[in-house]
Amino acid sequence: MSELQPVSSYTLDGEVAVLTIDYPPVNVLGAVVRQALVAGIERAEADPGCKALVIACAGRTFFPGADISEFGKPQKVPLLPDVIQRIEVCSKPVIAAIHGTALGGGLELAMACHYRLAITSARFGLPEVTLGLIPGAGGTQRLPRLIGLERALDMMASGEPIDAVAALDCGLIDLIAGGDALVAEAVIFARSVVTAGAATPRTSERTIPEAELADEAFFDLFKRRHAKRFRGFAAPSALLDAMRRSLGLPFVQACAIDRETFLALREGPQSAALRHAFNAERKCAAVPGLAGQGDLLANCSHVAIIGAGTMGSGIAQAFLNRGWTVTLIEQTQAGLDRGQATIGKALAGDVAKGRLSAVQAATIHSRLHPSLDMAAISEAGLVIEAAFETMEVKQAIFTQLDQLAKPGTILATNTSYLDIDQISAATTRPEWVLGLHFFSPANIMKLLEIVRGAKTSDAVLASALTLAKRIGKIPVVAGNCRGFIGNRMLAVRRRECDAMVLGGVSPYDIDRVAEAFGFAMGPFRVSDLAGLDLGWSAESSSSSTIREVFCENGRKGQKNGAGYYDYVDGKPQPSEVALGLIVQLRDRMGQTGLKLDDRGILERLLFPMIGEGYRILEEGIALRASDIDAVWLHGYGWPRWTGGPMYFAEVTGLARIVKLLSDMGGDNAPCELLDRLARNDESHGPDSHREPTPLS
Repeated sequence: MSELQPVSSYTLDGEVAVLTIDYPPVNVLGAVVRQALVAGIERAEADPGCKALVIACAGRTFFPGADISEFGKPQKVPLLPDVIQRIEVCSKPVIAAIHGTALGGGLELAMACHYRLAITSARFGLPEVTLGLIPGAGGTQRLPRLIGLERALDMMASGEPIDAVAALDCGLIDLIAGGDALVAEAVIFARSVVTAGAATPRTSERTIPEAELADEAFFDLFKRRHAKRFRGFAAPSALLDAMRRSLGLPFVQACAIDRETFLALREGPQSAALRHAFNAERKCAAVPGLAGQGDLLANCSHVAIIGAGTMGSGIAQAFLNRGWTVTLIEQTQAGLDRGQATIGKALAGDVAKGRLSAVQAATIHSRLHPSLDMAAISEAGLVIEAAFETMEVKQAIFTQLDQLAKPGTILATNTSYLDIDQISAATTRPEWVLGLHFFSPANIMKLLEIVRGAKTSDAVLASALTLAKRIGKIPVVAGNCRGFIGNRMLAVRRRECDAMVLGGVSPYDIDRVAEAFGFAMGPFRVSDLAGLDLGWSAESSSSSTIREVFCENGRKGQKNGAGYYDYVDGKPQPSEVALGLIVQLRDRMGQTGLKLDDRGILERLLFPMIGEGYRILEEGIALRASDIDAVWLHGYGWPRWTGGPMYFAEVTGLARIVKLLSDMGGDNAPCELLDRLARNDESHGPDSHREPTPLS
């Protein structure tokens, strides 16, 4: 074996050379890798003993894409398009041996190889749109030449990967390797190509099968069909426009158009925000001080869940779908039956949609063990309480758990607001207690707030972070305070929304502005959907808030067809009755008229909650600003293309936010951290940008 670069090796197996890239942790296509690839190609071409070349990767994956840490920095040669072109024009057959993922630039590179082999578990995709980009190294032109235009557009515009079976079926790869020795099989395949005297088929020399059928109507129809998916994002529309303009042009000219589009998007505000979001999700699992703690749940696949309501049954589904055995406990048979029915209905829906086979659904359901006996938790290594949201109920349950759970069992509460330390005080083992705050529907929503109590052990916290990964969640560690990160900020937004409405702003204008900003639903539609009577009591109602007045008048939200909106056939319509009740309360409270334009509404909607985010950061409730962004992106529908509330604050300008909060005063007065950062024009983290925003 001989070394080409520190990240590569070149070996000969008979007449077949193998170029192996080993660039931990995941073989991103950074400059050193690009250099090694070119050196390897040139060596293979110059080597008289080499008749074909296999490109493979060591470690857990093939190339997963470009090194996005290079974005925004001086470019280092060779550029990826040049590397890919160099591979494709190689005079000797080049075979890609793919395991793990071939994504983005990795798939673009593989498509430039003359043949592609993969193991069954490999996945393929061009996810650039998720970073606000389009493929920029020929992928927009090579993919449709291999699999057809419409299917290629689906892959590129969604960013969703496909598996090896689908890749073989559509012509993206040539062979699925049958055994574990991928490189050995690739060498055998390469040898067969050499023996047969086969040509070196170049993807760029193919034609796009449906090119002559792709007129303006084709692209317009595609855009309309995916309008909901594309909403707010610039990259999918830019992709379609570039493809429309480049279709029918010679390959080199077509690639030039797409490269120009890629570069323009890369320098734009959306890509910067989406890259921030991407990085935020990956940072949040890194918690200082937990190295070497291990995983207390490593050998555990049995969880007990207390409460079979909407949240409890959703949490049960999240674990069942990931292979866990679930003991679901309720107080009454009727409640237990409802929980089982909810889970059964969800599984049946997955079967009907083709996500599961009937056999798979039955297997999942067989791991569900309903019980009315709290003692059934005794064999579980993890217990999650998802009962009624009162301290008395939760403390009573944790007193029982303390008596019934075996030693070494992690005890978690799904509370949305309540004090973790008060809950853990009901046990003799508070170091084993923490919050696992799932978001509804828990089997779908990705966010998991992990709430660390004052006595929660490092080992328990580390195990919870690993658990989140096992069940497909994005974990964010939060300190213990009312509402933690997300709901604490949400409470401020609710407060300011109510203040605006009582001041004279229409709730429908607030919803309209919020939805124009990018939220799927405005705050008042969300309230109606959740139910205005959630936590409301007729006995204690005092007619002092809009919610109380609405509930007292039978307006409980979408569930009974009347809340802030009237619901006709399930569709929301502005309500004169609701507005009348608001005016009555406003007059009784003596509120003065508040007049705000759309920009003013948006600032009052967002800036106070952002101010609360800085208090959360100042108090150490959140470890980093990007963690707050991850919470709002994945728990509350914050528009991803703006990066999250804390990133949005930076690009908007902290001084502007401080001015409004200072003018508002009271609870909204900026905290010392925010005020200092604004005065010094400092960043709250490493991702500092000053780009135009929707408020500009």
